[in-house]
Amino acid sequence: MRRVGSEVFRKLAQRWFARCIGTFRAITGYQPATRAAVVAILCACSVKALPADDLLPPLETLETREPLEAGRSSSLTVAEVAASAKPSLVTIHAVNRDGNERGLGTGFVIPGDLIVTNLHVTGEGRDFRVEDARGQPVKIVEVVAWDRVDDLVVLRADWQGRALPPLELAPDFSLATGAPIVVMGNPLGLKHSVVSGVLSGQREVESRRMLQLAIPVEPGNSGGPVLDRQGRVHGVVTMKSLLTDNLGFAIQVSSLRTLLQRRNTIPLDKWRHVGQLDASIWEPLQANWRQRAATLHVEGVGPGFGGRTQCLLKQEPPALPYEVAVHVKLGDEAGAAGLVFHADGKDRHYGFYPSNGRLRLTCFLGSSVYSWKVLHNEATPHYASGEWNRLKVRVEKERVLCYVNDQLVVTLNDLQLHAGRVGLAKFRDTTADFRHFQLAPQLASKGVTDDQQRELAQQVDGLGSLSEVLSDDLQSLARSPDLAARLLAERATALERQAAELRRLQEQVRVEAVCRDLRRLVADAGRDGEPEMDLGHAALLLARLDDSELDVEAYREWLTQLGQRLRASLPADADESQKLRRLDEFVFQDNAFQGSHHEYYHRANSHLHRVLEDREGLPITLSVLYMTLGRAIDLPLEGVGLPGHFVVRYRPREGEPVLIDVFHGGRRLDRAATVKLVAERAGVRLNDQHLAPVAAPAILDRMLRNLLGVAQRDEDKPAMLRYLEALVALDPNSVSDRGMRAVLRFENGRKAAALADLDWILQRDPPGLDLRRVQQMRDQFQQRDPPVAR
Repeated sequence: MRRVGSEVFRKLAQRWFARCIGTFRAITGYQPATRAAVVAILCACSVKALPADDLLPPLETLETREPLEAGRSSSLTVAEVAASAKPSLVTIHAVNRDGNERGLGTGFVIPGDLIVTNLHVTGEGRDFRVEDARGQPVKIVEVVAWDRVDDLVVLRADWQGRALPPLELAPDFSLATGAPIVVMGNPLGLKHSVVSGVLSGQREVESRRMLQLAIPVEPGNSGGPVLDRQGRVHGVVTMKSLLTDNLGFAIQVSSLRTLLQRRNTIPLDKWRHVGQLDASIWEPLQANWRQRAATLHVEGVGPGFGGRTQCLLKQEPPALPYEVAVHVKLGDEAGAAGLVFHADGKDRHYGFYPSNGRLRLTCFLGSSVYSWKVLHNEATPHYASGEWNRLKVRVEKERVLCYVNDQLVVTLNDLQLHAGRVGLAKFRDTTADFRHFQLAPQLASKGVTDDQQRELAQQVDGLGSLSEVLSDDLQSLARSPDLAARLLAERATALERQAAELRRLQEQVRVEAVCRDLRRLVADAGRDGEPEMDLGHAALLLARLDDSELDVEAYREWLTQLGQRLRASLPADADESQKLRRLDEFVFQDNAFQGSHHEYYHRANSHLHRVLEDREGLPITLSVLYMTLGRAIDLPLEGVGLPGHFVVRYRPREGEPVLIDVFHGGRRLDRAATVKLVAERAGVRLNDQHLAPVAAPAILDRMLRNLLGVAQRDEDKPAMLRYLEALVALDPNSVSDRGMRAVLRFENGRKAAALADLDWILQRDPPGLDLRRVQQMRDQFQQRDPPVAR
């Protein structure tokens, strides 16, 4: 494992944490204590929590490359053009008339803080969102110019201090037919894809003079730049041929220049007429509020603390007393959204809303958390998580009464705010929908009595299967269809959660069984007189973490049969050199095992049973197979964990040891080749420690960290937890792995197990670790419900 300086490692640890958790707000709300605790655990205890070097790029490539100088006269390679252009590209998420995402498009930055793309990518008058190559949101403030005929739109961005480098526009008509081109985009949702080809001609298409591109064009390429080998823009990809897959068309850069000279600028809020709020009724203060039919939808995070965003009714409330009500449905119950009243249009107001399944009444007296006072925060059986719920507030001169689904949940008698507007609010990073907003001196009840609700609940519980239900059985439910629908939805949700919980338990049982077997293998291999660990068996156990139906014994038998066939192919008096030559022939020629060069990061490359089936894998997995077969013919082989690349060493009883690169067909590595390999793969200088043999448990550790690295990139938290469970089984004293396992356990709904890991760390008090951070994390976990446990 590559060792790095403490400050560099701290940055790596923070980056790894951000990747593996995604957004840490899901755990910590708006306090950084948990993140600080995890980084402290990683930095104080071990670098083992980072991915294995087999999947970690060289240190100097972890940061985004600086773009190459625009307009360079020398011809660049396709890779250089792509590296230069990528920081200038953006991804555009388009929205349809229903407010749902309808696909991805591409755009690119040009001088003047402008972004160019196709009009059909954004849609005319439609909503859309833009993100840069790192996945960070880009704020668009206005549409500078657009043209239906040329299918172009130019947007102006507010870069907020992090402007992207612009691409250089090439001179008009300066690209000759047959010249090489590079196109970048997001074809079929595959972000930042690169394809090269040639300009095959210029054609009149739909009364437009267009560039004809000899490249495949797919949905998602639209709006991408057509670049020459100097990285200059000659066109904007706009359509694919209907006749053949490898032909596309692009608007010429001359049309873009013409459009920029006749701008028709319009602010974004005026452009997005589809789904816009009725400005005569509503005043949205922050974030993205839209209206579809009679439903208001909000997404995005407000600029202040807690991500607060408001949408206030322009109509002044009637004289006291009055009542205000709305139906609300949260996209994520960890967020919050509901009613506001006595609002000043800035930071002062009351809020009544659900949050984490509880009903909360808060007095907001300013912009910071210190000026907020939670007056009520309590769970109630009258609130249905994940469903539509009716909130109502009755505002009187001396008191406020708050209802959910017509059930009184809180009465406030001590008022600090006495007047103001009414409306809606959302907090944190969730979405919310509102409908049936009402404001009147008094609102009619929409509900039923408690006795009626109990009677309906009994009828719902008594319903049989749909195949047995008659129309008469449904008549009483049909008289209160909203309540009946909510009760049935609650019952369905409860059963779905129970089923999901059972599936998670099933998975944990499998994982625990694998961990138990791993512990037994490690313990047996350490006993006097016992044979060394069966690496093939252990590697198959790791694969079973991901494949519940994997028959470990069947694949062990496959390995045994391969070993028997290898042994039978040798003469009885074969010496070690003959055995080694025959092992190479058997692995690389007879069975065609090879390194996975084209799908290096595929998870299957770390699964030994898939390596056996597909005949390709990672360096370490192929090395395990090679050593397992070598063991069958009594060859003295051992693993060597070079930084970034695992190899095998053959130690003859006579003569010098030999390093074998199994990933590259068993090539032999002398000192010079090894130095070069380590420099290329890991960016470090070879030293003697890198050549030390790796024990079997450490090999399994490295294989797990390869899997962990893949899961991080995929943001697959259940898989990450499986691998961390196995890592702790191999090394129960690893503080860093236990710390990360605690976080992932909590994220996957295992609160008690997460607290147990933190208690283990607190009890052992590892040197160099600030236990206050760990205790803060434990306190937050204790006070919160796990994200998947609700």
